[in-house]
Amino acid sequence: MPHLAVDGAALTYDDEGPHDGDGVPMVFIHGWTADRHRWDHQMAHFAPMRRVIRLDLRGHGESSGSGARTIEELAVDVLALLDHLEVDRFVLVGHSMGGMIAQTLALGHPERIERLALVNSISRMTYSRGRGLLMAASTLLPFKVFVATNIQRAFAPGYPREEIRECIRASSATPREVVMTCYAAMRSFDVLGRVGEICTPTLLVHGYHDIQLPVAQMLRMAKAYPDALVRIVDAGHELPVEKPAELTAVLDRFVTDRA
Repeated sequence: MPHLAVDGAALTYDDEGPHDGDGVPMVFIHGWTADRHRWDHQMAHFAPMRRVIRLDLRGHGESSGSGARTIEELAVDVLALLDHLEVDRFVLVGHSMGGMIAQTLALGHPERIERLALVNSISRMTYSRGRGLLMAASTLLPFKVFVATNIQRAFAPGYPREEIRECIRASSATPREVVMTCYAAMRSFDVLGRVGEICTPTLLVHGYHDIQLPVAQMLRMAKAYPDALVRIVDAGHELPVEKPAELTAVLDRFVTDRA
C-alpha cells in the first residue's frame, strides 16, 4: 500500500481507477475507529469508471500517528494527500467523523469540491443534559468496554451479532490515545452556524435507526444547507456496513445527476 508522510504520521491510502475516466475523482473518508475498508463496496463499484481515493486517517487502520486534537487537523491531512496526488477538484464523501472532516474541507476550500456527500454525519453533536453527562461518564469505562458500547449502539436492531463483534474487534485495535482524542474532537466540533455557506450540491444520507447521531439532528442541519438532497435509509449509524449496496446506489445517482 502507498504511504504519505504528513506531520508525524504515515498515511496509508488507495488510489485506483482510470485517472482520465469520466467525472472528477471521488474521495472517501471513513469515521471514528474505522478504516478505509468501510468503502470496499463503493470502491469496487466506482473504480472501474473513475479515479477513486480513500485513506486511513492518522492512527487508524494501517496509518501511523497520534490522534488529532481537532477535526481541522484531520482535514489538513486529507488535503495534504490530495495535493500530493495532484487532485485539484473532487467529489467528497465522508461517513460520521469523516463527514465532519468533509464539511470542514467544504467550508475551507469550496472551489475544490464538486459535490459533497455526508453519510450519517452532522454539523454539531448535541445532547440533552442527561445524555451529555452519560457520554462524559462513558469515557471513564475500561477502554474496550467504552469502544464496545459505542460500536454496539451504532447498528440498527436485529443486525447480526457476529458482524457487530467483528466491528468491535477491529475498532478496539485502534490505539486508545487515537480513539479518545478523536472522540473529544468530535464532541467539540461545531459548524452548524456556518453550513449555510456551503453552496456545493450536497447529499445527506442517514440511517433511520441512527441513535449515535440521530436523524432529527441531521434534518436540523439539512434546513441550513442551500442545496441539499436528503435520503433516509432503513439502517443504523453504520450505513456503509449495514446497507453497502443501497448506499452505493444512492451515491451513484447523486454523482451522475440521477438522484
